[in-house]
Amino acid sequence: GIEYEGGKPGWNDAMNGLVGMLGSGMPESYELKVLLNYLKKAAGKYRRRVIVVPEELAALIGKITDALDELGDGEYIPPIQTEKTINEVPSALFQYWDTVATAREEYRSDMVSLSGRVKEYSSSNVIEIIDRWIRQVDLGIARAHIIGSHGFEGGDELLGITPTYFSFNVTKWERTGELNQLGHHLVNAMKMTVGKFPLFLEGVVRMMKTLDSEHATSIYNAVKKSGLRDEKLGMYTLSSSLVGQSYDMGRMMAFSPGWLENQSVWTHMSYKYYLELLRKGMYDDFFTEMETGMLPFIYDENYGRSLLECSSFIASSAFVDPTMRGQGFLPRLSGTTAEFLSMWVLMMVGPSPFFINDETGVLEMQLVPALPFWLFRHDPMAVDNKQHSIRFKLFSSIDVVYFLSQPRNLFGVAPEKYEIGLRDGSKIVVEGPTIPHHLAMNIRRVVFIQYIVAYF
Repeated sequence: GIEYEGGKPGWNDAMNGLVGMLGSGMPESYELKVLLNYLKKAAGKYRRRVIVVPEELAALIGKITDALDELGDGEYIPPIQTEKTINEVPSALFQYWDTVATAREEYRSDMVSLSGRVKEYSSSNVIEIIDRWIRQVDLGIARAHIIGSHGFEGGDELLGITPTYFSFNVTKWERTGELNQLGHHLVNAMKMTVGKFPLFLEGVVRMMKTLDSEHATSIYNAVKKSGLRDEKLGMYTLSSSLVGQSYDMGRMMAFSPGWLENQSVWTHMSYKYYLELLRKGMYDDFFTEMETGMLPFIYDENYGRSLLECSSFIASSAFVDPTMRGQGFLPRLSGTTAEFLSMWVLMMVGPSPFFINDETGVLEMQLVPALPFWLFRHDPMAVDNKQHSIRFKLFSSIDVVYFLSQPRNLFGVAPEKYEIGLRDGSKIVVEGPTIPHHLAMNIRRVVFIQYIVAYF
């Protein structure tokens, strides 16, 4: 995982004690992998003659390269995996961490005043460097899975679900001879062991960004069997049980289980999870989860407030008071709303409504919704295959209607025909699944278009 040496642990700020435990997190490792793959794709696509970086950054890159040369591409997994051997940091990995951490601090010191000098890299150089970083990130993720899911006591550890957090305990050190401001001795670490934590939903969510649909489905099935699943509510909790964990890990340990960040249903992270199901094309699973885990489909008498109002968290079945389980607390418009808007866009218009045609090189449009049949309105009096419909506003201005010719789910299916109404009263019929360039451009400009009707 990525070392939490910046003073806070990423998204889950209730793990605020983890930074004092030499903590690290897998969510940032998965996001780093996504970012590196994007940079590699961009460098390969645009093929700039040179990519210029400050001299100080080039020096850091050089030190990382030298450290990787010394480390090699070994997996560093002990052949005999016992609880003792699996938790000891191999000397080669410790030396790599120490070298790169030192280079990082030197870079920060250099950044106080940049020299103004630069270094040039070719696109092929950049791709080569990034490829090597990606390989090392993948090796780190593989090691984390072995360490984090190595079950010596059974339970969730045997399900193969990614860990989210680690801590590190320095088991051997040497004094530097210096003191800090409080008079405590400063030391250089020599050896470390790894500490593990229960499952957290964030690790799963971030990991799913890096998976194909088949692998994502297997992880989803494992999560349903884990302590992250609240079977009684049909929802997912922020963490599995934290009973017995150290208070050093953060303020979440001050809360009762099932309340706030201690094993409650944190709606923002739950919605992030549902969004990844939708992104991976797991439509049946997504809409099944929607019926029990998302507003406005949950049971309102349990929720205790308007189903149009998001909450920070829902008291889970782990909470001591059974009368409060399923209730939403701390209403707010924040991350949950943002994740739902992302889901809404994917459901109603698809991931890429506007795209560049590879053959013509011009912008075109295609509506590819992901909608179950049960969301469609049924009008038995309608004619001309218009009995089943759903409506929404595109860009808050253009009326869009989908008509189904027969009862079925629309999962990643493009229309057979469009009818596009202009604001001057005229209309244009487009046969086929794609809206041509000139109409696509007018739809992007919004002001020229009154409505779009798509026939499936």
